[in-house]
Amino acid sequence: MKNLLFIISFFILISCDQNNTKSKSPNIILITVDDLGWKDLGFMGSKYYETPFLDRLALQSMVFTNAYAGAANCAPSRASLMSGLNTPKHGVYTVGSSERGESKTRKLIPVKNKKYLHDSIYTLPEMLKSAGYKTAHFGKWHIGENPKTQGIDYNIGGSKRGNPGRNGYFSPYNIDFIENKKSDEYLTDRLTSEAINFIKKNYTSPFFINLAFYSVHTPLQGKENWIQKYNLKQGVNGQENSIYGSMVSLVDENIGRILDIIDESNIKENTLIIFTSDNGGIRAISNQYPLKAGKGSYYEGGIRVPLFMRWPNKIDAGINKITNVSHLDIYSTLQEIVNPKVRAKKLDGISLKSQFKSPYKLERNIFYHFPIYLEAYNKIEDHGRDPLFRTRPGSVIISGKWKLHHYFEDDGTELYNLETDIGESDDLNDKEPEITKRLKQSLENWRLKENAFIPKEKNPFYNSIF
Repeated sequence: MKNLLFIISFFILISCDQNNTKSKSPNIILITVDDLGWKDLGFMGSKYYETPFLDRLALQSMVFTNAYAGAANCAPSRASLMSGLNTPKHGVYTVGSSERGESKTRKLIPVKNKKYLHDSIYTLPEMLKSAGYKTAHFGKWHIGENPKTQGIDYNIGGSKRGNPGRNGYFSPYNIDFIENKKSDEYLTDRLTSEAINFIKKNYTSPFFINLAFYSVHTPLQGKENWIQKYNLKQGVNGQENSIYGSMVSLVDENIGRILDIIDESNIKENTLIIFTSDNGGIRAISNQYPLKAGKGSYYEGGIRVPLFMRWPNKIDAGINKITNVSHLDIYSTLQEIVNPKVRAKKLDGISLKSQFKSPYKLERNIFYHFPIYLEAYNKIEDHGRDPLFRTRPGSVIISGKWKLHHYFEDDGTELYNLETDIGESDDLNDKEPEITKRLKQSLENWRLKENAFIPKEKNPFYNSIF
């Protein structure tokens, strides 16, 4: 009898331990929208785009209004998000070649770009697998040939491709690792359906879903019902593209479907949802006023992104935080939450877990390094430093309310007070020389510590006339 009681007690203890472990390991859904601007959602201030599901979800979440992408365009941003490392450590600085734009307009020889994240880097999905998670990816990957070599168990639609291609939002698709179904199927709907099916099959054990919509990346293609609805609307503050609007609303509509399956599966309390964009929006498509410039630029319009996190009873809801946070912090935060067997040895972000219940701001610096060239989209609409490039080689530091740009071609600097001038229109470089000097020194110290490549070799084809 004593032996029987001992065995029963043992299994009760094991069961309790398993339940406790499960309660400490939330399901994680990371939702990334491609090229969605900081102000392209109702809860972020848009008066044009209709996003009721995201607006309601944001009210149930902690919204980080001063959130920054890991980089200003797709591949480096995703590489930083999945590695928790800043660009000098993984070497992905842009999409394709770093020698963008006309050769005669480039004064320096930029660093050679790495197109993909090297498989030796310990990724976020690999870390989560070490903590017992089933990992799935749906949508755009863009940092390797196949996410299954980088920690993903189940993949639909993810490869080296950075966009869905011409006419690619409707089946038959141009992307890899997806089977075509009915001809009028819309890609955003399909990726959501695949994620829902995964949840239905795996909701009893901890899972990680990387839902990376190809929307709202070009080509602009929406569904006719939404396009017609937006055609009847009046544009507001440079947001007036009905096709783009339809794509934003279709993402929102599918977020609603994800929320429904979470509720139906009774896993809401133990599911952490993180929503963001990979970088700033394209200014010529959707104006982000008062932010300056857009995707590919290191002005605020290129790097500020929407970001919120919902985890019922764990993260305070209905709070807008003005703390400066970065995509680099997501890896660090999740690693602290799940406590994996094998931890990343070095991460460049900080854990935000302490902020989930805290009213205090974080004191920290955010750095960017881009020793490359990226040509302009639209000389008039980009609002960059010059009409030829969205960015020329340089670095940026954001320290509290201050932001310093440092350019390598001419050693030029720009200083802005983001607290009073979020649009970066009043350069205080000459008015605040001590702040400029201090921030530039901090930037130089950081580059030295990171062994960041600084281009110095002159381009023999450069023509100063241009």
